[in-house]
Amino acid sequence: MVDPNDVKAKALKLEKQNLKFRTFLKSSADDDELDAQFLKLHEELFAGYDCCKCANCCKLYDIRFSRNDIKEIAGYFGQSENDFTENYLISDKEEPDYYIIKDKPCCFLEPDGKCRIYEYRPLVCREFPHTNKTDRLYSMPALLDFAEDCPVIFEIIERLKKIYNFD
Repeated sequence: MVDPNDVKAKALKLEKQNLKFRTFLKSSADDDELDAQFLKLHEELFAGYDCCKCANCCKLYDIRFSRNDIKEIAGYFGQSENDFTENYLISDKEEPDYYIIKDKPCCFLEPDGKCRIYEYRPLVCREFPHTNKTDRLYSMPALLDFAEDCPVIFEIIERLKKIYNFD
């Protein structure tokens, strides 16, 4: 697996090839089969990977909180939802029912890469990087972007290229 510190450079080096691979998949891959391949690789790679050693997603991305996320985490801290929101979040201008974390890296990220609110982390964090979901063919542009930051997604893409004999 690629080192989290090297993933961006390696992904950028393969950017043109990855775009060609996406085009290839659009014309050659069966949606259901590709989803099954993503799921298999997701389960295999995440079974042996400690995301805390990377935490690039926590360092680089705007983390979105739903109202339900806010309620749970505020309760964990013993704060009102308003206090929690005021202390940690700003309104998401694109989606008014959501909030995003004020700072990057995420203020709940510990120096060792662990999440201070792991058991209560937002749904978007629990589901990232979404490689175990369906319709992966249609989310390939986002996944290729994420491959610049996530070693597991980078590895999934590289393994898919081998499965499809793409070079």
